[in-house]
Amino acid sequence: MPLEMNRDVFITCAVTGSGGTQDRSPHVPRSPKQIADSAIDAAKAGAAVVHCHVRDPESGAPSRDLALYREVTERIRDAEVDVVLNLTAGMGGDIVFGSTEAPLPVKAEGTDMIGAEARVAHVAECLPEICTLDCGTMNFAEADYVMTNTPGMLRDMGARMTALGVKPEIEAFDTGHLWFAKQLVKEGVLDGPALVQLCMGVPWGAPDDLNTFMAMVNNVPDDWTFSAFALGRHQMPYVAASVLAGGNVRVGLEDNLFLDKGVLATNAQLVDRAVGIIENLGARVMTPSAVREKLGLTKRAPK
Repeated sequence: MPLEMNRDVFITCAVTGSGGTQDRSPHVPRSPKQIADSAIDAAKAGAAVVHCHVRDPESGAPSRDLALYREVTERIRDAEVDVVLNLTAGMGGDIVFGSTEAPLPVKAEGTDMIGAEARVAHVAECLPEICTLDCGTMNFAEADYVMTNTPGMLRDMGARMTALGVKPEIEAFDTGHLWFAKQLVKEGVLDGPALVQLCMGVPWGAPDDLNTFMAMVNNVPDDWTFSAFALGRHQMPYVAASVLAGGNVRVGLEDNLFLDKGVLATNAQLVDRAVGIIENLGARVMTPSAVREKLGLTKRAPK
């Protein structure tokens, strides 16, 4: 992909995520109402897309509860503000092994392995315009577990997403994930041109240095659309980096809790900061309707 600045940029806000951040900031939303309200505020601030996980309303722990997804979806769709809905499909593939001398059986606590149908059940239920597809297996540093996405699982999940008419957002945590994503398009499991999110600085995936970032960018096919993000204090620099490299941007409390050093952020504040960076670079922030036209999305209600 040639290095050419993107002049029309869409912002994705990753509203809450599934990491253990719920007790580190009062702004990390937990309940469906809090998640939806935060997503709506982000949309008002300029986000064309909201990327949503759900959490247990009491503990804040990540959840796969269909009822919680349904409530978040309905609240966002009933809002007066327009926004493209993007639901995660990344949960249900976690393995926590035993000790290095006795890795099997795997530990019940933390292991969450389910089948392809169950992993996309909330997508079939809620019919968002976009859902994520984590396109590979990776070690995670937040806890000693493996995010597991085998080729067979990805082919199955990808085919289900395609059949539902929901556009997968390919989550690429390393160059090999992009390699396999291109194979999925070649096989017809996913429709091309594809949408991809470059996930930078997530331990232990692709580090967030610019050389690695450009290696990722240069592996994105010319006709694909890409977005990128980095974690923590690198979130806003990567807004600029992605725009300059020809991409779109993602911000939000899933990836970063702070607006400035020691200053906790809201999702709307992070989106507003990204809008300023994009516009100061001389680019324009895209509306949800423009994103739908660009990506060929159809806004639908659940069945």
